[in-house]
Amino acid sequence: MTASIVTLGGERCRILPQAPFGLLIEPARNGQPVQSLAIEALRELARRHGVLILRGFESGFTDAERLTRYGEEWGEIMMWPFGAVLDVKEHENATDHIFDSSYVPLHWDGMYKPTLPEFQLFHCVHAPAADEGGRTTFINTRQLLTELDGERLARWERVHITYRIKQVVHYGGQVRSPLLVPHPVSGETVLRYNEPPREGVRFLNQHALEIEGVAPAEQAAFLQDLHERLYDPRYFYAHQWQGGDVVIADNLGLLHGREGFTARSARHIQRVHIQASPVCLNPALAPQGAA
Repeated sequence: MTASIVTLGGERCRILPQAPFGLLIEPARNGQPVQSLAIEALRELARRHGVLILRGFESGFTDAERLTRYGEEWGEIMMWPFGAVLDVKEHENATDHIFDSSYVPLHWDGMYKPTLPEFQLFHCVHAPAADEGGRTTFINTRQLLTELDGERLARWERVHITYRIKQVVHYGGQVRSPLLVPHPVSGETVLRYNEPPREGVRFLNQHALEIEGVAPAEQAAFLQDLHERLYDPRYFYAHQWQGGDVVIADNLGLLHGREGFTARSARHIQRVHIQASPVCLNPALAPQGAA
C-alpha cells in the first residue's frame, strides 16, 4: 500500500491505508497541529474506514481540558461521573479489568448507558514498549457480516444475548441486545457482542451472558465459531500504540478490546466519547431502564 497526499481543511497530509482496515494519517510538514485537519472530513473518513490513526501531529494535549476542547469540535461529548476524559491506566488496587493490566474482552462502549457514543477519541499519553503488550483491538463487524454465509447469517439473526455485570466503577447493570442490529447512522447490519471472559485468565469483575436463540447443547460451539470469526485477520486489527497517537474509532460499527500488558508498564491512554447527531439512544436497555 502506498501513501497519498491529500488536503483536509486546507492542510496537506499523508494517508496510508492499513491492513485489514483503517487509515494512518501523518503530517506533511513539521509541527503540524492535529487541529489543522478538518473535523468534518475526518468524521466521514472514520465512518467509511472504521479507524483513523493520527500520528506525528502536534496536539498540545498536555491536560484533560485541552483534549476535551478538541473533542467538543467533533460534537457533543458523552459525559461520565468522572467527566469527559477517562484515563485508562493500571490502578494499584483495581476492582475492574478496565483499570487492571489484564486483557479486555471485545465489547461496544455505552452498552450499559442510556446513549451509545458514535466515536471514541483516544490519545496516547504513554505507550507501552513493543514487547509489553497492551495493543487495542478492533473488529470490523460490517465487513465480517458482508462476507458471512447466508445460513450462518440467518442463525445469527435469531440470537439475543443478555449481559450482566456489577457496577464497581463507572458502568454496570443489565442489558439485552440482538447479536445483529442496524448501524444507527448508515443502516448497515453490524454486530453487538461482549465476549465472555476466557477461562483460566485472571479477570476482575466478570460479566455473565445469557444466550437466547441457540439451543443449550449448541452454545459452546456457537461461541467458539463466533470467536474464530471475530479474530479472523481479515476483520481484526490490533493497534500498537506510539506516544502522541490520536485514534478515532467508530463505536457503532466496530467492536474493540485490549490485549493484556505487562503490569506496572507505562501504558496510559485517554478516551473521550463523542455522541452521534442526533444522539443514539441505547435500545438494549429496554425494558429494564437505564443502568
